[in-house]
Amino acid sequence: MQVLVRYCIILLLVCVTAAASGQYYLRGEVKTEQNTALQNARIFLHTAKANYYSGADGSFGIIMRQQEDTVTITLDGYEPQTLHVKAGIWQRITLKSIITKATKNKNKLISITMDKKQTHTAKWSVSDETYFQLVENEFVETAVYPNTGYSLNVNKASYSNVRRFINGSSEVPPDAVKIEEMVNYFNLMYTEPERGKTFAVTSTTSDCPWNTQDRLLFVNVCARKLSLDSIPPANFVFLIDVSGSMDDEKRLPLVQAAFQLFVKNIRPIDTVSIVTYGGGVRVWLQPTSGSEKSVISNAIEELLPNGDTPGEAALQTAYTLAQKTFIKGGNNRIILATDGDFNVGETGEKELEELVARYKNLGIYLTCLGVGTGNLKDSKLQVLAKKGNGNYAYLDDLNEAEKTLVQELTQTMYAVADNALLNVEFNPKVVGQYRLIGFDNRRTAMNEADYLLEGGEVGSGSSVLAIFQYTPQGTQNSTDELARLQIRYAVGKDTSAYRVSHTVNQSYIPFDTLEQPLQFATAVTAFGLKLKNSSYAKINWDQIMELSMYANKSQFLQNEFATLVEKAMYIYEPKRKKKAGKKKKP
Repeated sequence: MQVLVRYCIILLLVCVTAAASGQYYLRGEVKTEQNTALQNARIFLHTAKANYYSGADGSFGIIMRQQEDTVTITLDGYEPQTLHVKAGIWQRITLKSIITKATKNKNKLISITMDKKQTHTAKWSVSDETYFQLVENEFVETAVYPNTGYSLNVNKASYSNVRRFINGSSEVPPDAVKIEEMVNYFNLMYTEPERGKTFAVTSTTSDCPWNTQDRLLFVNVCARKLSLDSIPPANFVFLIDVSGSMDDEKRLPLVQAAFQLFVKNIRPIDTVSIVTYGGGVRVWLQPTSGSEKSVISNAIEELLPNGDTPGEAALQTAYTLAQKTFIKGGNNRIILATDGDFNVGETGEKELEELVARYKNLGIYLTCLGVGTGNLKDSKLQVLAKKGNGNYAYLDDLNEAEKTLVQELTQTMYAVADNALLNVEFNPKVVGQYRLIGFDNRRTAMNEADYLLEGGEVGSGSSVLAIFQYTPQGTQNSTDELARLQIRYAVGKDTSAYRVSHTVNQSYIPFDTLEQPLQFATAVTAFGLKLKNSSYAKINWDQIMELSMYANKSQFLQNEFATLVEKAMYIYEPKRKKKAGKKKKP
């Protein structure tokens, strides 16, 4: 009896302690007025001052410290809602759509330094192609602005686009050069995260070849790999531009060949649909099982170019089809292939952003594949992919199509993290000033007073390498840390905002003994700075040629890069080619 009484007392104490420590559970769901689940809605818990997110089915579960609290729910394209909530009561939260809201949303940046605005801009135009005017990140004083951050969602379109210009013996538009995309095109320094972890983070410091007074900090974030045998079923909608502008060997025929390669990896549990637009919008292939590869392949083969480009109507049709065949818990994704020319319908980028953002919130993502020369709408495809929580690749040839859709299939099409951001806080005792190389923002976004850093989707097995240039100060061999990093991200249906921390020590390695992939990354960075005519890198072509020798000649893409540098040198300094030609004569 005494044992029983003692047990009851202990149980009572446990319950009281649990209540006192705040073990209250708030559960609920976020949906539209049409009862459609909204994922990635931000749920701000006022007392804890913490953010949580709704899962793929719109549901959420949050541990609270007290039984009642206040929450604010926000999501792009919907009215924010603040309400009083109580643990134990299922919260049915309905967000109202505001059609005009998207054009008034805060501008989203891919990098940001706290309280610091950049000022330098460059202008360039080429044929009928369009590129965002970019604002290059400047040096900032660490003592005043120690914090900076950037999105872990990195496209790879810039490198293949730069390659297209150089192979065509043409100078590259400076705004087409996105250094972070060029560096990460090669997926360098991949490190498998520890078992059960989403990310592996490494950091290294070394010399800066174009400024001996400065150093470079390499920050590498690697995402875990998914096995094709274990990834969820996919609902793919191929949205293919078959308009008259696609009537070129490097456009529709290349797109067809690319999708033919992609179809080879489709599984029986996957579903494929095809929507075409050119002189009208048509569901070219109704939802078809991946087991019927020949049916899908024949449908792709029969495509012919014709007519104008009703892009907005085509996007709407593709999203509607994807919604009808939506796979709960699966990979629901539209793959848009186009030269980017949307000349009929809601052609404005803001209107298209609004459409894509609404469906992203419903769990349908967008991947963009750009093709073509002279008409490429890089700016439009870039923003669509960003707002669609997907990625953007430029296909300049069949090898690039194979790289994007076969070799890097899981990186391109399957995510391991959403809304991923990385924040860096530099130590002013050892870092006088710093600047993030690449990750440049649009001028129009920087001109607005109201902006936010936007997280992104991180693909399976991807490696995101960022490079900072900084000026050391103080004692560099001390035990003082150089910086602190923190990654914030969400995973699938989980409503928590996960965080990974990493301390950057003063682990300086001379450039000559630096690991080859980082030496090569420095070469790519220097090349990009030269093409941008950056004022932050006073480096000549001979120095870039010397750095390009760090390319691994046994790897095709790195070896190709070294050749590309030489071609570019002759394009930008044609007198060199004439001199080289004279030397070769007997």
